[in-house]
Amino acid sequence: MNFNPDKKITTIVLQITSFVIVSLILWNTNSFFKKFKEEERNKMVIWAAAQAEILQSSEDRDLGDLPIIVLKNNESTPMILVNRDGAIKVSNMPKEVAVDTVLVQKKISKFESENKPIKIDYKGEELAILYYGNSEVLNKLKYYPIALLLIILLFGAVIYFFFKTNKASEQNKLWAGMAKETAHQIGTPLTSLLGWNELLKAENINPNITDEIQKDISRLETITDRFSKIGSLPSLDTHDIVTETKNAFDYLKLRSSKLILFSFDTKIEHMPVLLNKALYQWTIENLVKNGIDAMRGKGSIGIEILKEGNSAIILISDTGHGILKREFSTIFNPGFTTKKRGWGLGLSLVKRIVEEYHDGKIKVLSSSKEGTIMKMSFKLKS
Repeated sequence: MNFNPDKKITTIVLQITSFVIVSLILWNTNSFFKKFKEEERNKMVIWAAAQAEILQSSEDRDLGDLPIIVLKNNESTPMILVNRDGAIKVSNMPKEVAVDTVLVQKKISKFESENKPIKIDYKGEELAILYYGNSEVLNKLKYYPIALLLIILLFGAVIYFFFKTNKASEQNKLWAGMAKETAHQIGTPLTSLLGWNELLKAENINPNITDEIQKDISRLETITDRFSKIGSLPSLDTHDIVTETKNAFDYLKLRSSKLILFSFDTKIEHMPVLLNKALYQWTIENLVKNGIDAMRGKGSIGIEILKEGNSAIILISDTGHGILKREFSTIFNPGFTTKKRGWGLGLSLVKRIVEEYHDGKIKVLSSSKEGTIMKMSFKLKS
C-alpha cells in the first residue's frame, strides 16, 4: 500500500481547522445568546420598576408618561404578573391562556425554569411577582447552534459521499483498465500457443495431447473474453440458462477433487434468458469455487434451478462453515474476503455481472454452520 504523508498531513490540518471553526462559531453564538438574555433581563427589571410606579399611583403623585411608555413598549416578552392579592395579569400570550388557570400555572412553572422571577416592591413592600419567559427571538437564537451543527454535518456528509463516490468511480475505472490490459497481454502468448498447437498436429503428435492443449487454449480464450468485457456494457443474447449453468457446473466438476460431491437438479428443461454466456459462466464458477473454499476441499456442492413467476431461480448450496448474518450484504463489497490470501473481488464481480449487466438479483438466501445457499434470479425472456 502506498503511503502519502503530504495527503495525511493535509487531511489532519483540514480536520483541525474545521473543528476550530465550528468551536468558534458555537462559542460566539453562545456568548451572543447570554448577552442577549442579560439585556432582556435588564429590560424586564425596568418594566418591573415601571409597574411598581403604576401600582403605587394611589399616592396622588404625578408619574408622568414614562412608566406608561415603558409598559406599552414591551410587546415581545411573554409575562405573567401575580399581584399580592392573587390577581393574575397575562401579557403577550394567546387569550386562551389568560382564561385557563391550569395553563397559567404551567406557564408560570415554565417561566421559572427559564428565568428567575422578579419581585416588584415599593419602599420595602412587596406588591407583585413578575414571571417572564424567553422572547421568540431568544428561543430561535437558542436553537440556532443546533441548526448550524445540522447544516455543517449535512454539508460534511455531502462532501464525504461525493469524494467516496468519486473514489469508487476511480477504482472501478482502474480495475476495468487493469482487466482490459490483462486481456490484451494474454492475447499475445495465446496466439502463439494456437500456432504451436497447429505445428504439433502437423507432426502427428498423439491427438489426445493436442486435444487437451486445445481445451486449455479455449479456456484461456474464454478468460480473455471475460476480462475484456469488464468496464463496458456486454451484449446479451437469448440462451437457455439451464444449459449454460450445467455446462459451467460440469466443467468445474471434472476439474475438482473427488472428495467433493456435485449435484445438479432441475425439473425444467429449458428457460430462455438474455445472457452473456462468458460472464454468466464466470458467476457460476466464482460461486462454486467459493463454496469449495468454504468446505476446504471436502463436502457437497449443489445447484438447483427453479421457476418463480417470470423469473429463473438459481440456488447454489455448499456444506461449508457458513457466513455470519451481519456479513450477508458486505460479502459483495470490493475488498471483502475471509481468506488469508485473496483480493476480495470475486463476489463483487458476481454482483456486478448479475445486477448491473443482467438486471438480475443475487443474495445470501440462508447460511449456518451446516452450509450456505446463494440465490440468483433472472427475468425470463417472454
